[in-house]
Amino acid sequence: MDSKILKKVESKYYKDLPEINVGDTVELHLKIKEGSKERTQVFKGIVLSIKGVGLSKNIVVRKISYGIGVEKIIPLHSPELEKLKVVKKGSSRRSKLYYMRKRVGKKAMKVKAGSERGLYTEEQDEVQEINDDEGEKELKSEEKEK
Repeated sequence: MDSKILKKVESKYYKDLPEINVGDTVELHLKIKEGSKERTQVFKGIVLSIKGVGLSKNIVVRKISYGIGVEKIIPLHSPELEKLKVVKKGSSRRSKLYYMRKRVGKKAMKVKAGSERGLYTEEQDEVQEINDDEGEKELKSEEKEK
């Protein structure tokens, strides 16, 4: 009985929003108040996680601005959120994409298949190249000794 009353009270605060998933690129239109003035700011980024249920549902959106990662935690049914637009649908096998925090630039979008856990990054390529270079140096030094 209490849940029915709670739903009835909360129903006027719900917003009609598009369906979003983790990995989607979204555009958030946020109201910003500066003194007596009010303006709309657009924040475009990737959804890293979705938490909560009902009015307390939050999303974490990340973008890279001038080489620095910026994250915002936004309640979906907040009055400060004017509009939410899905720019690009993404697909992910995980519910939280926190590993994206370590990636910058083009590496943030590149994931190769083939490692033990299914994720093979370019960082592993760089380590392999360094190891290959060291092996070549050792071969050259052995040839000189002969």
